[in-house]
Amino acid sequence: MTSQIKILVVDDEPDIVEILSYNLQKNNYQVFKATNGEECLLEAQKSHPDLIILDIGMPVMNGIETCRKLRQMADFKTTPVLFLTADSDEYTSMSAFDAGGSHFITKPIRPGILVNMINELLN
Repeated sequence: MTSQIKILVVDDEPDIVEILSYNLQKNNYQVFKATNGEECLLEAQKSHPDLIILDIGMPVMNGIETCRKLRQMADFKTTPVLFLTADSDEYTSMSAFDAGGSHFITKPIRPGILVNMINELLN
């Protein structure tokens, strides 16, 4: 039996975390949650996710800085990071990729498209 794929969902908006978690669990992913960058770093070290969904615009530590810190940690140098953002401007997307992001999706999120993107990143 194969183990369940683990995904860490990080967003400061509880509704988004719950909607994403529900849809991911419905697609048989194991979900871990964090509400800011610092929580993300701690949870990632505990749960060792296969993929991280990371909001860019968060208090405490934004997603771009969080991704940079993840990439400095040996366990997360190659873990796919899918950025979420309400900003679709070129500067934001370039910053996300420069920080080590694997892909980028703008809000509002369509769950079917999100699951397809996750499958692409993990295969």
